[in-house]
Amino acid sequence: MKEKNKSFIFFALAKTGEGMSGGDRIFMELGKRIGVDYPIEIFTSYEGLKLCQEHKITAKKLKIILVNNRPFQRLFLLNYIYKIVLGIKLGLTYKIPTSNNLPPSPFMYSASEFWMDSLPALIIKLRYPKLKWVAAWYQTAPNPLIGFKEGARNNSYRFSAFLYWLMQVPIKPLIKKYADFVIVNNEDERKQFPMMNKAGKVIVLIGAVPLGRIKKYITAHNPQHTTKIYDAVFQGRFHPQKGVGELVGIWKKVVNKIPDAKLAMVGDGPLRKSVELRIKNHGLEDNVKLFGYVFDGLQKYKIFSQSKIVVHPAFYDSGGMAAAEAMAFGLPCVGFNLKSYISYYPKGMVKVKIGESAAFADAIIRLLSDKRLRAKIGREAENMIKESWSWKNRTVQLLEKIMQ
Repeated sequence: MKEKNKSFIFFALAKTGEGMSGGDRIFMELGKRIGVDYPIEIFTSYEGLKLCQEHKITAKKLKIILVNNRPFQRLFLLNYIYKIVLGIKLGLTYKIPTSNNLPPSPFMYSASEFWMDSLPALIIKLRYPKLKWVAAWYQTAPNPLIGFKEGARNNSYRFSAFLYWLMQVPIKPLIKKYADFVIVNNEDERKQFPMMNKAGKVIVLIGAVPLGRIKKYITAHNPQHTTKIYDAVFQGRFHPQKGVGELVGIWKKVVNKIPDAKLAMVGDGPLRKSVELRIKNHGLEDNVKLFGYVFDGLQKYKIFSQSKIVVHPAFYDSGGMAAAEAMAFGLPCVGFNLKSYISYYPKGMVKVKIGESAAFADAIIRLLSDKRLRAKIGREAENMIKESWSWKNRTVQLLEKIMQ
């Protein structure tokens, strides 16, 4: 499905710090696939450019343009504000090219609801009303009085939730009024945009994994015959949403029953120091290994191959792709029973009541103790991911929706 005189502009300035969010993954995977057939410009920060280079995001018609935030890159708050200023400036000064490099009638894609991504798209939409604005809205901030949780939780990080909520408050009505399409990543999020949903302007884009690279690794290394070093693996941002602090406590319960049980934790983020301290306080230095952020490829896939199950203890999540990548290796998953997982993980995940850490630990122990059950749920996970979790499929789904 190719259309002449179509092109794309991506605004992806929000990337900050180490690691990679789901939104980062999505703009890169969509960008490099769209760039095969359509001219596309991706405006991104220094951190975003570095991430694209590390993950080899290239395509015949893709151009990545740096919006230079380096003067304040290491100063989080100033960096955040500076990128908003740069985004506004970009929106005010960008001119739609008429040369052969970028045909007319472009689509604009704001890679997140953060101001540095949404405001340039909004401003250009106001300047060029005929342009189509596709706005990403991947997760609605929680009620700040409740915090990052859908059920019981001791520490719900209300202040972090408040900052997230405060950021979204002014952007949401602007997306409702001016965006031509809004992308959400689970069925429940449709409710946030009732009028757009009624008009067919809400696109549910469930995540995906790099199936091609994974299949090549599995063919070459046969994970089923790989020696298992880790009883479980976690992959994700060390963020209040993801339950990384609680995971250490859960693993302590596992170790009480299986003393030599080992957990691999892949990722980085603001709670890294807190996780390290909890590991020390629980005396789990020999039971938990922190790998930090690991790029796609051999090292990460080797860790998955050396693991028996994947754990995903998020307390508040719009869906999540991190667990799915490990599930593609035939690893069964244990997670809390979040609303978004109804559409994301109908199979392959053992779901326990939110906040029930003892039940979470029991589910882990049951899978580790029952090889047949582990293999059965692992096959369900692998088949589910391989059937539909392809970035190629997701890109086609998006283009069909916005170009119809």
